[in-house]
Amino acid sequence: MPNFHYRAARPDGTIIETDAEGETPRAIRSQLEAQGLLVLNLSGSGKSPGLSWPSRQRPLALRDFLVFNQEFLALVKAGLPMLRCFDLLTARLGQGGFQQALQAVRESIRGGSAISEAMAMHPTYFPELYQASLRAGEQAGNLPEVLKRYIDYLKMLIGVREKVVKATIYPMFLFGFGLLVTLGLLFFVLPSFADVYQESRVKLPWATQLLLGVTNSASQWIIGILLVLSGTSAWFYWWRTTPEGEWRIHWLLLHAPILGPLFLKNQVIRLTRTLSTILGGGITLLAALEVTAQSMPNKVFARALNSVITQVREGSTLSVALRNEKFLPNLTLEMIEVGETTGALETMLFEVAEFHEGELDFELSRMMTWIEPIFIILIGLILGGVVIALYLPIFQMAGAV
Repeated sequence: MPNFHYRAARPDGTIIETDAEGETPRAIRSQLEAQGLLVLNLSGSGKSPGLSWPSRQRPLALRDFLVFNQEFLALVKAGLPMLRCFDLLTARLGQGGFQQALQAVRESIRGGSAISEAMAMHPTYFPELYQASLRAGEQAGNLPEVLKRYIDYLKMLIGVREKVVKATIYPMFLFGFGLLVTLGLLFFVLPSFADVYQESRVKLPWATQLLLGVTNSASQWIIGILLVLSGTSAWFYWWRTTPEGEWRIHWLLLHAPILGPLFLKNQVIRLTRTLSTILGGGITLLAALEVTAQSMPNKVFARALNSVITQVREGSTLSVALRNEKFLPNLTLEMIEVGETTGALETMLFEVAEFHEGELDFELSRMMTWIEPIFIILIGLILGGVVIALYLPIFQMAGAV
């Protein structure tokens, strides 16, 4: 008999993770739900080969997944049978892994599986947060409302990501452009000037000597420099894939000057919006924290949330557990504590997300106001310094004549 691995939440909110034997995933799920458990994830050898896809396949882009859910919501609201909904959704797509996954989901539903159960077989395309939301919607009978909440959540993620990208892409473009121009002057223009200076036997100013010395040294050691950079890049790529390296990089992003507060607010928005969305679906706090921790891209937040889950399971309140981990701003902690005390945690989490989105908009606008002229001035100083160092000997020779 096939063996399945599952993670489920008890009525008191505690999480269990173990194995069970059964003929089909649906039989296992029915057995667990009859025991009063909320199944968060179910996987195992019971999956048929046709329902499993290589994990190397990439998930859908957020915008594509948003469009899919908007169409799914429209079909569900229209009252169409679920199999007909997936027929229409599959027909809209071209050939690809996601279309094959939808076809497999349709066949699983035809065989009697729940939507969330069928989608759990394809975690590459359907995140665990999405599965948990649909599962809660199926159990409560409010699937359209759950889909609408998740669509709002996706819009929030896309909006916040676009704001952060817009705030960082222009400075990176200026930096890259300035670096290319500077390298072009040093390695293509400077050698011509150096030949002229050598023939003229003029005494070079210290700035020009420094510039020529640095460029000559870099030219002589270019192969060694490239090897060192390649080795360092390879080591860094390996290190960043380790749990400690990934955590350290995410910690540095959160504490970086200028951009650190933006990354922090971005993660706080994602945390509070995700937790609010899951709690709104009727899932218990511990189960909601479990799903939220797994959906957080920042490992500092994910690790802290896992510690919060342990403390809440041992009897601590959410606000106290969050305060113990010291990874959220004080104002956020105070707002969550008020929501927990008044019994309106879901609403307060939503308000926290809205508040920080407003703050993020303001800080991005303020940063862009200052960062453009600052970068232009810095690049101008660098390029101007290189050009002046190049032409100083010419000015001296002209003065001597």
